[in-house]
Amino acid sequence: MKLVVIGPAYPYRGGIAYFNTLLCQQLSARHEVLLCSFKKQYPRILFGGRSDRDPSEYAPRIACDYVLSALDPLSWLRCFSMIKRAAPDAIIFHWWVPFWAPAFGSLAWLIRHSLNVPVLLLCHNVLPHDPFPLAETLTRFVFRGAHAFIVQSERDLQDLRRLMPNSLVTKTHHPTYAPLAASRWPRSKAREQLGLTGPVLLYFGFVRPYKGVEYLLKAIPLVQRAMSVHLLIVGEFWDDKSRYLRLIQELGLESVVTVVDRYVPIEELGLYFDAADVIVLPYVDATQSGVIQLAYGFGKPVISTNVGGLAEVVRDGETGFLVKPRDANALAEGIVRFFNTHDVDWAANVERVQEHFAWKYMVEAIEELILQIRS
Repeated sequence: MKLVVIGPAYPYRGGIAYFNTLLCQQLSARHEVLLCSFKKQYPRILFGGRSDRDPSEYAPRIACDYVLSALDPLSWLRCFSMIKRAAPDAIIFHWWVPFWAPAFGSLAWLIRHSLNVPVLLLCHNVLPHDPFPLAETLTRFVFRGAHAFIVQSERDLQDLRRLMPNSLVTKTHHPTYAPLAASRWPRSKAREQLGLTGPVLLYFGFVRPYKGVEYLLKAIPLVQRAMSVHLLIVGEFWDDKSRYLRLIQELGLESVVTVVDRYVPIEELGLYFDAADVIVLPYVDATQSGVIQLAYGFGKPVISTNVGGLAEVVRDGETGFLVKPRDANALAEGIVRFFNTHDVDWAANVERVQEHFAWKYMVEAIEELILQIRS
Protein backbone atom coordinates (compact mmCIF):
# COMPACT_ATOMS: atom_id res chain seq x y z
CA MET A 1 0.00 0.00 0.00
CA LYS A 2 0.91 3.63 -0.37
CA LEU A 3 0.46 5.50 2.92
CA VAL A 4 0.66 9.16 3.89
CA VAL A 5 1.54 9.85 7.53
CA ILE A 6 1.02 13.31 9.03
CA GLY A 7 2.81 14.25 12.25
CA PRO A 8 6.02 15.64 13.79
CA ALA A 9 9.49 14.40 12.89
CA TYR A 10 13.11 15.50 13.28
CA PRO A 11 14.27 18.26 13.73
CA TYR A 12 11.30 18.60 16.10
CA ARG A 13 11.90 17.00 19.44
CA GLY A 14 9.89 14.86 21.81
CA GLY A 15 8.36 11.45 22.18
CA ILE A 16 5.73 11.79 19.45
CA ALA A 17 8.35 12.86 16.89
CA TYR A 18 10.41 9.79 17.82
CA PHE A 19 7.31 7.61 17.75
CA ASN A 20 6.34 8.89 14.31
CA THR A 21 9.81 8.33 12.86
CA LEU A 22 10.11 4.81 14.27
CA LEU A 23 6.61 3.98 13.04
CA CYS A 24 7.36 5.23 9.53
CA GLN A 25 10.57 3.21 9.46
CA GLN A 26 8.59 0.09 10.35
CA LEU A 27 5.82 0.83 7.87
CA SER A 28 8.38 1.49 5.13
CA ALA A 29 9.59 -2.09 5.39
CA ARG A 30 6.19 -3.24 4.08
CA HIS A 31 4.64 -0.25 2.32
CA GLU A 32 5.43 2.92 0.42
CA VAL A 33 5.32 5.76 2.95
CA LEU A 34 5.17 9.52 2.43
CA LEU A 35 5.70 11.49 5.64
CA CYS A 36 4.24 14.98 5.86
CA SER A 37 5.59 17.03 8.76
CA PHE A 38 5.56 20.64 9.91
CA LYS A 39 7.40 23.65 8.63
CA LYS A 40 6.26 25.35 11.84
CA GLN A 41 4.70 23.85 14.96
CA TYR A 42 3.51 26.06 17.81
CA PRO A 43 3.66 29.83 18.30
CA ARG A 44 6.31 30.61 20.91
CA ILE A 45 3.67 31.73 23.41
CA LEU A 46 2.10 28.24 23.46
CA PHE A 47 5.31 26.24 23.76
CA GLY A 48 6.39 25.48 27.33
CA GLY A 49 10.02 24.61 26.61
CA ARG A 50 13.05 26.59 25.54
CA SER A 51 13.04 25.24 21.99
CA ASP A 52 11.06 22.74 19.92
CA ARG A 53 14.21 21.60 18.08
CA ASP A 54 16.00 18.37 18.91
CA PRO A 55 19.66 18.82 19.91
CA SER A 56 20.36 15.09 19.45
CA GLU A 57 23.16 14.24 17.05
CA TYR A 58 21.78 10.74 16.49
CA ALA A 59 18.02 11.29 16.55
CA PRO A 60 16.11 8.80 14.36
CA ARG A 61 15.42 10.36 10.99
CA ILE A 62 13.45 9.62 7.86
CA ALA A 63 12.82 11.53 4.65
CA CYS A 64 9.77 13.78 4.85
CA ASP A 65 8.13 16.86 3.41
CA TYR A 66 7.87 19.85 5.75
CA VAL A 67 4.61 21.38 4.60
CA LEU A 68 2.14 22.12 7.38
CA SER A 69 1.88 25.18 9.56
CA ALA A 70 -0.86 25.12 12.18
CA LEU A 71 -1.92 28.73 11.63
CA ASP A 72 -1.49 28.95 7.85
CA PRO A 73 -4.54 27.67 5.93
CA LEU A 74 -2.62 27.94 2.64
CA SER A 75 -0.20 25.31 3.96
CA TRP A 76 -3.17 23.02 4.61
CA LEU A 77 -4.18 23.34 0.96
CA ARG A 78 -0.60 22.70 -0.18
CA CYS A 79 -0.53 19.58 1.98
CA PHE A 80 -3.84 18.43 0.51
CA SER A 81 -2.52 18.98 -3.03
CA MET A 82 0.57 16.94 -2.19
CA ILE A 83 -1.60 14.12 -0.85
CA LYS A 84 -3.85 14.23 -3.92
CA ARG A 85 -0.86 13.92 -6.24
CA ALA A 86 0.49 11.00 -4.22
CA ALA A 87 -2.81 9.08 -4.61
CA PRO A 88 -2.37 7.10 -1.37
CA ASP A 89 -4.37 4.11 -0.19
CA ALA A 90 -4.78 5.56 3.32
CA ILE A 91 -3.88 8.58 5.48
CA ILE A 92 -2.65 8.34 9.09
CA PHE A 93 -2.82 11.40 11.35
CA HIS A 94 -1.07 11.53 14.73
CA TRP A 95 -3.40 13.12 17.28
CA TRP A 96 -2.36 14.46 20.69
CA VAL A 97 -3.58 18.04 21.30
CA PRO A 98 -6.57 20.13 20.10
CA PHE A 99 -4.27 22.95 18.97
CA TRP A 100 -3.99 21.08 15.66
CA ALA A 101 -7.76 20.71 15.25
CA PRO A 102 -8.33 23.44 12.61
CA ALA A 103 -5.54 22.13 10.37
CA PHE A 104 -6.14 18.40 10.88
CA GLY A 105 -9.93 18.67 10.85
CA SER A 106 -9.95 20.65 7.60
CA LEU A 107 -7.49 18.26 5.97
CA ALA A 108 -9.38 15.17 7.12
CA TRP A 109 -12.65 16.59 5.77
CA LEU A 110 -11.08 17.41 2.38
CA ILE A 111 -9.47 13.98 2.13
CA ARG A 112 -12.54 12.05 3.17
CA HIS A 113 -14.98 13.91 0.91
CA SER A 114 -12.77 14.65 -2.10
CA LEU A 115 -10.46 11.66 -2.32
CA ASN A 116 -12.54 8.91 -0.72
CA VAL A 117 -9.43 7.59 1.01
CA PRO A 118 -9.45 5.90 4.45
CA VAL A 119 -8.44 8.32 7.22
CA LEU A 120 -6.99 6.90 10.46
CA LEU A 121 -6.29 8.85 13.63
CA LEU A 122 -3.51 7.39 15.79
CA CYS A 123 -4.27 8.83 19.22
CA HIS A 124 -1.53 9.55 21.75
CA ASN A 125 -4.09 11.37 23.90
CA VAL A 126 -7.74 11.53 22.92
CA LEU A 127 -8.10 14.55 25.22
CA PRO A 128 -5.23 16.71 26.51
CA HIS A 129 -3.75 16.39 30.01
CA ASP A 130 -3.66 20.13 30.52
CA PRO A 131 -6.75 22.36 30.25
CA PHE A 132 -7.41 23.47 26.66
CA PRO A 133 -10.27 25.79 25.57
CA LEU A 134 -13.09 23.90 23.82
CA ALA A 135 -11.05 20.68 23.95
CA GLU A 136 -13.95 18.29 23.37
CA THR A 137 -15.55 20.44 20.66
CA LEU A 138 -12.30 20.73 18.73
CA THR A 139 -11.56 17.04 19.17
CA ARG A 140 -14.97 16.03 17.82
CA PHE A 141 -14.43 18.34 14.83
CA VAL A 142 -11.33 16.37 13.86
CA PHE A 143 -12.67 12.95 14.78
CA ARG A 144 -15.74 13.34 12.54
CA GLY A 145 -13.38 13.40 9.58
CA ALA A 146 -11.82 10.02 10.41
CA HIS A 147 -12.94 6.55 9.41
CA ALA A 148 -11.17 4.73 12.25
CA PHE A 149 -9.00 5.23 15.32
CA ILE A 150 -6.09 3.61 17.12
CA VAL A 151 -5.74 4.18 20.87
CA GLN A 152 -3.04 3.00 23.25
CA SER A 153 -4.82 2.71 26.59
CA GLU A 154 -8.18 1.76 28.09
CA ARG A 155 -8.58 5.34 29.33
CA ASP A 156 -8.33 6.69 25.78
CA LEU A 157 -10.66 3.98 24.52
CA GLN A 158 -13.30 5.07 27.02
CA ASP A 159 -12.86 8.75 26.12
CA LEU A 160 -13.16 7.92 22.44
CA ARG A 161 -16.29 5.82 22.96
CA ARG A 162 -17.87 8.73 24.82
CA LEU A 163 -17.01 11.27 22.13
CA MET A 164 -17.66 8.99 19.12
CA PRO A 165 -19.95 6.17 20.29
CA ASN A 166 -20.20 4.30 16.97
CA SER A 167 -16.59 4.65 15.85
CA LEU A 168 -14.36 1.93 14.45
CA VAL A 169 -11.48 1.68 16.91
CA THR A 170 -8.74 -0.71 17.94
CA LYS A 171 -6.50 -0.59 20.99
CA THR A 172 -2.85 -1.58 20.98
CA HIS A 173 0.01 -0.79 23.35
CA HIS A 174 2.51 2.03 22.93
CA PRO A 175 5.45 0.28 21.21
CA THR A 176 8.95 0.04 22.64
CA TYR A 177 11.49 2.86 22.52
CA ALA A 178 14.34 0.35 22.71
CA PRO A 179 15.87 1.75 19.48
CA LEU A 180 16.60 4.96 21.42
CA ALA A 181 18.62 3.03 24.00
CA ALA A 182 21.62 2.48 21.76
CA SER A 183 24.13 4.58 23.72
CA ARG A 184 24.84 2.65 26.92
CA TRP A 185 27.09 3.24 29.93
CA PRO A 186 28.51 0.71 32.38
CA ARG A 187 26.61 1.31 35.62
CA SER A 188 29.76 2.14 37.60
CA LYS A 189 30.99 4.62 34.97
CA ALA A 190 27.64 6.39 34.76
CA ARG A 191 27.53 6.78 38.54
CA GLU A 192 31.11 7.95 38.67
CA GLN A 193 30.36 10.55 36.00
CA LEU A 194 27.36 11.81 38.01
CA GLY A 195 29.06 11.51 41.40
CA LEU A 196 26.50 9.02 42.73
CA THR A 197 26.64 6.06 45.07
CA GLY A 198 23.99 3.88 46.67
CA PRO A 199 20.39 3.44 45.48
CA VAL A 200 19.43 5.84 42.69
CA LEU A 201 15.93 6.87 41.58
CA LEU A 202 15.29 8.57 38.24
CA TYR A 203 12.38 10.76 37.26
CA PHE A 204 12.69 11.46 33.54
CA GLY A 205 10.67 13.71 31.26
CA PHE A 206 9.19 17.18 31.14
CA VAL A 207 8.20 18.51 34.55
CA ARG A 208 4.55 19.50 34.18
CA PRO A 209 1.73 19.78 36.74
CA TYR A 210 0.05 16.49 35.80
CA LYS A 211 3.27 14.53 36.30
CA GLY A 212 3.15 14.86 40.09
CA VAL A 213 6.83 15.52 40.80
CA GLU A 214 5.95 17.32 44.05
CA TYR A 215 4.61 14.03 45.47
CA LEU A 216 7.88 12.33 44.64
CA LEU A 217 9.83 15.07 46.42
CA LYS A 218 7.57 14.76 49.47
CA ALA A 219 8.14 11.00 49.46
CA ILE A 220 11.93 11.22 49.66
CA PRO A 221 12.17 12.24 53.38
CA LEU A 222 9.87 9.29 54.18
CA VAL A 223 12.13 6.94 52.22
CA GLN A 224 15.19 8.39 53.96
CA ARG A 225 13.86 7.15 57.31
CA ALA A 226 14.34 3.58 56.07
CA MET A 227 17.28 3.91 53.67
CA SER A 228 19.47 6.40 51.85
CA VAL A 229 18.57 7.16 48.23
CA HIS A 230 19.48 9.76 45.63
CA LEU A 231 16.87 11.19 43.27
CA LEU A 232 17.66 12.41 39.77
CA ILE A 233 15.06 14.73 38.24
CA VAL A 234 16.04 14.94 34.59
CA GLY A 235 13.96 16.95 32.15
CA GLU A 236 12.98 20.43 31.13
CA PHE A 237 10.64 22.31 33.46
CA TRP A 238 7.33 23.30 31.86
CA ASP A 239 6.08 24.42 35.26
CA ASP A 240 7.32 27.02 37.73
CA LYS A 241 10.74 25.63 38.61
CA SER A 242 11.12 27.86 41.66
CA ARG A 243 8.34 26.11 43.57
CA TYR A 244 10.09 22.75 43.16
CA LEU A 245 13.43 24.19 44.24
CA ARG A 246 11.71 25.80 47.20
CA LEU A 247 10.14 22.46 48.15
CA ILE A 248 13.55 20.74 47.92
CA GLN A 249 14.96 23.36 50.27
CA GLU A 250 12.04 23.18 52.71
CA LEU A 251 12.37 19.40 52.90
CA GLY A 252 16.15 19.59 53.35
CA LEU A 253 16.83 17.52 50.23
CA GLU A 254 19.57 19.59 48.62
CA SER A 255 22.19 16.86 49.09
CA VAL A 256 20.02 13.95 47.87
CA VAL A 257 18.22 15.47 44.86
CA THR A 258 19.94 16.41 41.61
CA VAL A 259 17.96 18.52 39.13
CA VAL A 260 18.93 18.51 35.45
CA ASP A 261 16.67 21.14 33.91
CA ARG A 262 17.16 20.59 30.19
CA TYR A 263 16.07 18.48 27.26
CA VAL A 264 18.44 15.52 27.15
CA PRO A 265 19.67 14.46 23.69
CA ILE A 266 19.44 10.79 22.75
CA GLU A 267 23.18 10.18 23.03
CA GLU A 268 23.06 11.20 26.73
CA LEU A 269 20.07 9.09 27.76
CA GLY A 270 22.24 6.15 28.81
CA LEU A 271 24.16 8.26 31.30
CA TYR A 272 21.02 8.77 33.41
CA PHE A 273 19.12 5.54 32.79
CA ASP A 274 22.15 3.30 33.28
CA ALA A 275 23.01 5.11 36.52
CA ALA A 276 19.54 4.47 37.96
CA ASP A 277 18.18 1.43 39.76
CA VAL A 278 14.55 2.24 39.03
CA ILE A 279 12.50 4.83 37.17
CA VAL A 280 9.80 6.57 39.23
CA LEU A 281 6.75 8.14 37.58
CA PRO A 282 4.48 9.85 40.14
CA TYR A 283 1.85 11.01 37.60
CA VAL A 284 -1.49 12.28 38.82
CA ASP A 285 -3.00 11.82 35.35
CA ALA A 286 -1.96 9.78 32.33
CA THR A 287 -3.19 7.83 29.34
CA GLN A 288 0.02 6.02 28.44
CA SER A 289 3.71 6.85 28.80
CA GLY A 290 6.59 6.78 26.39
CA VAL A 291 8.96 7.09 29.36
CA ILE A 292 7.97 3.59 30.51
CA GLN A 293 8.84 2.21 27.08
CA LEU A 294 12.13 4.11 27.18
CA ALA A 295 12.87 2.68 30.64
CA TYR A 296 12.09 -0.84 29.41
CA GLY A 297 14.42 -0.24 26.46
CA PHE A 298 17.20 0.32 29.00
CA GLY A 299 16.11 -2.77 30.95
CA LYS A 300 14.91 -0.72 33.92
CA PRO A 301 11.91 -1.45 36.17
CA VAL A 302 9.37 1.28 36.88
CA ILE A 303 7.54 2.44 40.00
CA SER A 304 4.43 4.19 38.75
CA THR A 305 1.19 5.56 40.06
CA ASN A 306 -1.89 3.58 39.13
CA VAL A 307 -3.48 6.12 36.78
CA GLY A 308 -4.77 5.99 33.23
CA GLY A 309 -3.24 3.24 31.15
CA LEU A 310 -0.03 2.90 33.17
CA ALA A 311 -1.31 -0.19 34.98
CA GLU A 312 -1.67 -1.86 31.57
CA VAL A 313 2.07 -1.56 31.00
CA VAL A 314 3.71 -1.77 34.44
CA ARG A 315 3.17 -5.29 35.75
CA ASP A 316 2.93 -4.97 39.51
CA GLY A 317 5.59 -7.05 41.24
CA GLU A 318 7.06 -8.18 37.91
CA THR A 319 8.38 -5.15 35.99
CA GLY A 320 7.95 -2.70 38.86
CA PHE A 321 5.32 -1.56 41.32
CA LEU A 322 2.07 0.38 41.09
CA VAL A 323 1.12 2.79 43.87
CA LYS A 324 -1.74 5.09 44.75
CA PRO A 325 -1.56 8.54 43.05
CA ARG A 326 -1.29 11.85 44.92
CA ASP A 327 0.03 9.97 47.96
CA ALA A 328 3.61 10.58 49.10
CA ASN A 329 3.32 7.85 51.75
CA ALA A 330 2.23 5.22 49.24
CA LEU A 331 5.00 6.28 46.86
CA ALA A 332 7.62 6.09 49.64
CA GLU A 333 6.38 2.63 50.65
CA GLY A 334 6.63 1.47 47.03
CA ILE A 335 10.22 2.72 46.74
CA VAL A 336 11.32 1.06 49.98
CA ARG A 337 9.51 -2.12 49.00
CA PHE A 338 11.33 -2.17 45.67
CA PHE A 339 14.77 -2.03 47.27
CA ASN A 340 13.77 -4.63 49.86
CA THR A 341 12.57 -7.08 47.21
CA HIS A 342 15.45 -9.42 46.48
CA ASP A 343 13.70 -12.42 44.91
CA VAL A 344 12.66 -10.73 41.63
CA ASP A 345 14.91 -10.51 38.57
CA TRP A 346 13.63 -7.16 37.37
CA ALA A 347 15.89 -6.91 34.32
CA ALA A 348 14.94 -10.40 33.11
CA ASN A 349 11.24 -9.63 33.55
CA VAL A 350 11.55 -6.35 31.66
CA GLU A 351 13.40 -8.07 28.83
CA ARG A 352 10.72 -10.77 28.67
CA VAL A 353 7.86 -8.29 28.20
CA GLN A 354 9.62 -6.36 25.44
CA GLU A 355 8.14 -8.65 22.77
CA HIS A 356 4.68 -7.65 23.97
CA PHE A 357 5.45 -4.07 22.89
CA ALA A 358 7.04 -4.82 19.51
CA TRP A 359 6.34 -2.37 16.68
CA LYS A 360 4.86 -5.12 14.52
CA TYR A 361 1.64 -4.99 16.56
CA MET A 362 1.13 -1.31 15.76
CA VAL A 363 1.85 -1.94 12.07
CA GLU A 364 -0.59 -4.85 12.01
CA ALA A 365 -3.27 -2.79 13.75
CA ILE A 366 -2.96 -0.10 11.07
CA GLU A 367 -3.10 -2.63 8.25
CA GLU A 368 -6.13 -4.41 9.68
CA LEU A 369 -8.07 -1.16 10.18
CA ILE A 370 -7.40 -0.06 6.59
CA LEU A 371 -8.66 -3.40 5.32
CA GLN A 372 -11.79 -3.11 7.47
CA ILE A 373 -12.53 0.36 6.13
CA ARG A 374 -12.00 -0.67 2.53
CA SER A 375 -14.19 -3.74 2.90
